[in-house]
Amino acid sequence: MAFVVTENCIKCKYTDCVSVCPADAFFEGPNFLAISPIDCIDCGLCVPECSADAIYQEDELPESQKEFTELNAELALVWPRITEVKPAPEDADVWNGIDDKLKLLET
Repeated sequence: MAFVVTENCIKCKYTDCVSVCPADAFFEGPNFLAISPIDCIDCGLCVPECSADAIYQEDELPESQKEFTELNAELALVWPRITEVKPAPEDADVWNGIDDKLKLLET
């Protein structure tokens, strides 16, 4: 099983999680991060680093976030790998915790 980045990451995109990933399993899009299920080694180090509480173990995903399993896998195939912390968007804290952000995902 892999870990999955979920909806709350959209428009927040805090990147503290990528610096602790020993497998370099994170991929970066314009306003979201994805975890490759191929690269993820299921260590869980990223979870406490996520300021948006947006990372879940695949088998512990809330029902409303299940579609993010496939979305992470698809996006990790086309987005560039990210391995270092970058500044979050200036308005990240404003978007943290806002519901129904999937329609705002930029691919």
